[in-house]
Amino acid sequence: MSEYAFHRDVKVMQHHFKDNSDAHTAQKIASALWKSYEKFFYGNGKQVHFKKYGELNSLEGKSNKSGIRIINDMLVWKGLKIPIDNDYDNDYETQAMEHDICYSRIVRRAHKCKYKFYVQIVFIGQPPIKYNQSTGEVRHPSGTGKVGLDIGPSTIAIVSHQDVKLLELADRVHDIEKQKQLLLRKMDRSRRAANIDNYNKDGTIKKSKKWVRSNHYNKALARLNELYNKQARIRKEQHEILANYIISLGDEIYVETMNFAGLAKKGKLETNADGHYKRRKRFGKSIGNRAPAMIIDIINRKLSYYNCSINKINTIKARASQFNHIDGTYIKKSLSQRCAKAGNEDIQRDIYSAFLIMNINNDLSTFNIEACNAEFEHFCKLHDIEIERLKHCYNLKSIGI
Repeated sequence: MSEYAFHRDVKVMQHHFKDNSDAHTAQKIASALWKSYEKFFYGNGKQVHFKKYGELNSLEGKSNKSGIRIINDMLVWKGLKIPIDNDYDNDYETQAMEHDICYSRIVRRAHKCKYKFYVQIVFIGQPPIKYNQSTGEVRHPSGTGKVGLDIGPSTIAIVSHQDVKLLELADRVHDIEKQKQLLLRKMDRSRRAANIDNYNKDGTIKKSKKWVRSNHYNKALARLNELYNKQARIRKEQHEILANYIISLGDEIYVETMNFAGLAKKGKLETNADGHYKRRKRFGKSIGNRAPAMIIDIINRKLSYYNCSINKINTIKARASQFNHIDGTYIKKSLSQRCAKAGNEDIQRDIYSAFLIMNINNDLSTFNIEACNAEFEHFCKLHDIEIERLKHCYNLKSIGI
């Protein structure tokens, strides 16, 4: 069993739909399916999740020579010829279109209970540099120096020689959560009203039953999909902006190796002394909404344009959240303890961890005490400025201010 075996198997099914699909597009779908099976057989995957009807929102080719391709500002595919709406006044877009095209992707997005279709073009090489049209300066320049990041399920602490920040990740996505909750309740009421025989007396669902979807349910589902898409776009946009800011502080970026997938999982089933089950909830919802792992991937992608990459320290050996550089001791703290003591200074826990991570040695396992001592006074001044700013803002409980 291999990826090419999947390509061979999908060939028969593609021939049945040959008037509407080409071989390269079918092979790309098979490759995506193979990635899931590869995780299931050889990785940490436990189950293969198939896409339901209506959930396939993108199709892509393998090259610009056949299948989905761009020719003379036209999307050409299986007899379709659709003009592309180019913005020729946009210098960045004009420069990008001068590069050779690797392949193209058709994307469907929900918008006001309808679908809109877009084409995404993947080019060969590095993206053009963005300039400020009014001043001519580079919009997102890369800085020089070290930057330490401490990324949690919902916040990120950033420390460099120029600045100290403690920010909430993707803070604008939380505004959509209330709308999603109301829609999900509405859909549940509609589903129960249209499928009375599919529920037991205690309200639980009967297995192996067919479901009827009312028109009101379908409209609510379309609205829910639109909210999910909107939330994903806002999250990615905010992460891209944050990544540009972090790279502007320095080109040596250090971060802890984190298993966010493990943090998202529920805890083991355990009971208290009185026989009641312990709470199993962890950080699944927060990680799903904030996507902390995505910000690392985006920073890595942007650093690759400068032939750099993010440096991941050894979390187990370094223990940044426990270390005190003043006396060299390790003290384990509870999650509720949001302040660390370093000498006579009270430092916000996440910011102090980011400061230590910034001053890691080349072995990525131990801290440079001399660098910590040399930078500490300047760091404390920047820390106090940031804490004063946070006092006048709405903050999450995890920030501890």
